[in-house]
Amino acid sequence: MVLNPKTYQFLVAVFASMGSILYGYDLGVIAEVVASSSYLELFDPNDDETGMVVSFFTGGAFFGAMGAGPSGDWFGRRWTIVIGSIFFLLGGGLQTGAQTISYLMAGRALAGFGVGFLTMIIPVYQGEIAHPDIRGRVTALQQFMLGIGALVAGWLSYGTFHLEGSAQFRIPLGIQMVPAVVLALLIFLFPESPRWLIDHGKNQEGLETLARLHAHGDSNNPWVQAEYEQIRESLAIEHDQEAKSYLELFRNRSSFRRLFLACALQASIQMTGVSAIQYFSVSIYAQIGIDSDGALKWQAISSILALIAQATCILLVDKLGRRRPLIGGNLVNCVMFIIATALIAQFPPGSESGSSAGWGFIICTWLYNVSFSATCGPLSWIIPAEIFDTHTRSKGVSIATMTSFAFNTMIGQVTGPAINQIGWKYYLVFVICNFTNAVFFWVFLPETKKLPLEEMNFLFTNAPWIVAGKDMSAYKANMAGDLERRAQEMEQKGSSTADHHDL
Repeated sequence: MVLNPKTYQFLVAVFASMGSILYGYDLGVIAEVVASSSYLELFDPNDDETGMVVSFFTGGAFFGAMGAGPSGDWFGRRWTIVIGSIFFLLGGGLQTGAQTISYLMAGRALAGFGVGFLTMIIPVYQGEIAHPDIRGRVTALQQFMLGIGALVAGWLSYGTFHLEGSAQFRIPLGIQMVPAVVLALLIFLFPESPRWLIDHGKNQEGLETLARLHAHGDSNNPWVQAEYEQIRESLAIEHDQEAKSYLELFRNRSSFRRLFLACALQASIQMTGVSAIQYFSVSIYAQIGIDSDGALKWQAISSILALIAQATCILLVDKLGRRRPLIGGNLVNCVMFIIATALIAQFPPGSESGSSAGWGFIICTWLYNVSFSATCGPLSWIIPAEIFDTHTRSKGVSIATMTSFAFNTMIGQVTGPAINQIGWKYYLVFVICNFTNAVFFWVFLPETKKLPLEEMNFLFTNAPWIVAGKDMSAYKANMAGDLERRAQEMEQKGSSTADHHDL
C-alpha cells in the first residue's frame, strides 16, 4: 500500500519524536525516584542535594541544546539526533548503576545533555519535512510523545514505588534507555531535512527528498518543483542578509524579533508552574494532606488526561492556530492555580474538610494539566520550530531551548526549598506569571498557522511588533498562496509543454 505523502511525513515525525519520550519519561519518573525510600536510605540526601539531582538533568540539557545548534548546522538533523541518543545512553547507564549521589548527579547531567540535543533538533527536523497544512500537528508530536513518556513513567513509578531495595529506583531509571537505542539505530532509515541538504549544496538530493516526502518520489511534481525553487530562492537571500553567526541573531531586526518571541515563549512555559508540579508532586500534594502513594497515583491519572489533551491539540492546532490557544491556555492555567493555591492556604494537612479540599486540589491539578497539555506545552515546540528561516532555525531554536532549560533548572533548584519555607505563597508566582504570559502573547505574537516556512520572513520583517488589535490580513494577503501559485505555474508550464509535444 502506498502511503499518502502527509501520512508518510506524519509517521516519520512520530518516529523522530521517540527522543521526546526520553524527556517526558524523565520528567515523570524523577518525582518517584527522589521520594523512594531506597533512594533516601542509600544516598541520605538533604534538600539541596535532591534539588541538584533534579536540576542537573536540565542543567545538562541547557548545554546540550547549546551544542545541538552548531551540530544541526554542521552535521545535519539526523546525525544530531544520533549524538543526542548516545549521550543519553551514557548518562542513563551511569544513573542506573550509581552507588553514590555524585555518580547519580553526573549521570543526570550527561543524560540531560543528550536530551538537550534531542529536544532542540527534533521539532526543527519535523517542521522542515512537513507540509504547511500539517506542520502544526507534526511538531505538536514533540509534546504528545513527551506525554507518552510521562504516562509510562507515572504508572511505572507507581508500580515500582512498592518494591524493596534499590530496584525501587534503578528499574525506572534503566528503562528510559530503551527508546534511545531504537532511535539511534533506526533514524538513518528516514530522510534528512531537504532544507538542510539544499542549504549545504546537495541540491539534487534535496530535490529527491522533497519528492519522497511530498510526491511518492516524483521529482517533476509541480508542488515539489515549486517548493524546491522557493527554498533555493529563500536560501540565496538568507545567505546574503540573514544571521551567519549567533551574534547576528541579535543584530538583524527580523531575526531578533523571532528570537525574542521564541525565548519568551520557552521561558513562559516554565513559569506556568508545570515543572514544579512534575518534579515535586509528592511534596506539593503533601501540603494538602495527600500521602506519597496517593500523589503518585493521582499524577499517573493526570498523565492520561494530559495525553488526551495533547492528542486534541494535534487534531485542532492547524485549524485553531497558535495565538488564541496560547493566550486562552495561560488564562485557564492562571485560574486553576488561583483555586489550588487558595485550597492549600485554607486547608493545611489535618484541617477540617481536608478530604473535600484534597479532591478539589486534585481536580484543579488535572484541569491545569489538561489546559497546559492542549495549548502551552505543544505550542512551545511548534512556534520556535516554524518562525525562523532555514539559515537561522538551528541557531534560534537552540537559544530558545537553552532558555527553557535554564528556567527549568532554576525551578527545579528553588521549588523544594520554597515549598518548605514559604508554602502556598510560592504558588502566587505562577498565578501572576500565567496571567502576564497571556497578556504578553496577546500583545506581541502574530498568527503563523499554515504559512510556508519560506514566507515567515515577510511576516516578521513587515508586520508591526505590537499585533494586539491590529488587522493582520494585509500582511497575510501578500504571503498567502505564493507556493500554490508557483505550483500552478509549474503545472501550467508542464501542460503547455505536453500540448506542444502532442502537436
